[in-house]
Amino acid sequence: MTENISDKRAVVIVTGGTRGIGKCIVKRLHDDGYAILFTHSNSDASAIELANALHRPDHPCVGMKANATTLGIEKSIFDKAETLGDVVGVVNNAGITGTISKLAALEDESLSKIVAVNLVAPIRLCREAARRWNDRSSRSSIINISSVAARTGSPNEYVVYAATKAAIETLSIGLAKELAPRNIHVNAVSPGTVDTDIHALAGEPGRAQRVAKNIPMGRPGRPEEIADAVAWLISDQATYVTGTVINVAGGL
Repeated sequence: MTENISDKRAVVIVTGGTRGIGKCIVKRLHDDGYAILFTHSNSDASAIELANALHRPDHPCVGMKANATTLGIEKSIFDKAETLGDVVGVVNNAGITGTISKLAALEDESLSKIVAVNLVAPIRLCREAARRWNDRSSRSSIINISSVAARTGSPNEYVVYAATKAAIETLSIGLAKELAPRNIHVNAVSPGTVDTDIHALAGEPGRAQRVAKNIPMGRPGRPEEIADAVAWLISDQATYVTGTVINVAGGL
C-alpha cells in the first residue's frame, strides 16, 4: 500500500493571516516547514497574493475566506485544513479593535462584533481543536494572540478590545490546565504596540509612533518579532511550556 505523504504533513491553522502579524506568522511557520491554512474575512486579493507567493504542491499554503462570527465555521476550517495533512497547531490571531473611542461612544453593533471576533470565535476554534484532538497522543499546540492592552486596559481608546484580550489570556491559562493531560499545549503571545495597519483601521494611522515614547525600548514592535515568539512556542524547543503568556512588548 502506498503511503500518502499528506498523512504525515504537519499543518497549522492561522486565523487572520493576510495582514500584519498574521501574515508574518504564516510566512514564518511556512518557512519552518509547516503546511498552512490561513483564514481571512474580506482580503481576497491579499490572500491570493500570499498563497501564490508561498504555496507549493509538496508544501501547501492555502487561504480560506471565513467569517469568524459564522456559527459552525470552525468545523469548516478544520475540515479544510485536514485535507492538507495532520493538523498539529492552531494560531488564533484574527482580531479587531473597533474605532478608537471612549466606551460611552461605542455602539452596540461594534460592541457585539468585537466580542464575537476577538473572544467567541477563538473559543469555538479552541473547542473544535479539543474535540478533534481528543484521541491523539502526539503533541499539539494552540497559540492565542493577546495584547498588552489586556494589562493596560487601553483607556480612552478601546477598553472592550482590551477586555477581550484579557479574557483570551484567562482562556489560555485555564484551557492549558484542562488539556495538558492530553498533550495539547495552550499558550498566548501578548504583543505590545506593533507597527501594522491595525492602527489605520482603528482611525489613527500614526498611533504606533505616537505611543512609542511610552515604550521602554523606544520603538513599536515589528510583526516579525511576534511571529518569532509563535514559532518558538509551536516548536520542539517549547515541549514543557503550557499555560504561559509571553509578553513581546518592548518592556511594557
